[in-house]
Amino acid sequence: MTDAAAMSLPEHAWAGWSPCTPGCVSHAADRVPATRGARRATVFVGAVMGALLSGRRIADPETLRARAATLLDALGIRLEVTGDSTLSAPGGTGTLIVANHISWLDILALLAVEPVVMLAKREIAGWPLIGSLATRAGTMYIDRGSLRELPDTVREMAARLRDGQSVMAFPQGITWCSGTGGSFRRATFQAALDAGAPVRPVTLEYVQHGVPTTVAAFVGEDDFGGSLRRVLRADGLTVRVAVHRALRPMRDVDDRRRVAAQAQATVCGARLPLHQEFPALELAR
Repeated sequence: MTDAAAMSLPEHAWAGWSPCTPGCVSHAADRVPATRGARRATVFVGAVMGALLSGRRIADPETLRARAATLLDALGIRLEVTGDSTLSAPGGTGTLIVANHISWLDILALLAVEPVVMLAKREIAGWPLIGSLATRAGTMYIDRGSLRELPDTVREMAARLRDGQSVMAFPQGITWCSGTGGSFRRATFQAALDAGAPVRPVTLEYVQHGVPTTVAAFVGEDDFGGSLRRVLRADGLTVRVAVHRALRPMRDVDDRRRVAAQAQATVCGARLPLHQEFPALELAR
């Protein structure tokens, strides 16, 4: 293991780790002209401001869905959904929705399918424009560096699921350029077991003119501004959302390790990650 790699290891074994850096990110097609990118930027900022001016109405599910779809459209991103048409599964509780994590765009794509409560890293709250929008939309924030906060977060998730609210989490804990790397952390699945809630696996993928691309990835030391500039210049960008059959774990039969493994197998399928995790991390879980 190199010194640089060792320094990038997470402080806690449960926390997400990824070897991906901005060097992983590239266009899979020619960039759109700078003038077109500038027009997209103007439309995007206007769409964000329009969402913010919605005030408390942004938390209304239909308003939130429409605003998320408008933001994707402003960026020139198509949304393709396969499988079930909703993220929430039928039943008396909410649904724990789990997906692979590639980009901040993942949140917009999922909200455009169905507005649900998002679990996101606390740093997002401080992002320009998007942070205020995420907070007003009712996002739950978690400090990924604090092990002490984790039990309270799991309890809050379970309470929301019991109340019929669906909660979206990214159990990899961090973004990967291909979206298929990293093991699913188990803690969030305990909330579904405690609430007796179904788990909905979802697979996200980005393509440009049908070709897999990393241009949307938001990884490593990347910053929001740099990521946004790349997306604004991306040609033919589509986010594909595959909504899989819901898992219905039984508390007396399943444990969170088993449910996490089932969900990861469904989300990632047989696709191989571009990177492998350090063996030391795998043993630490």
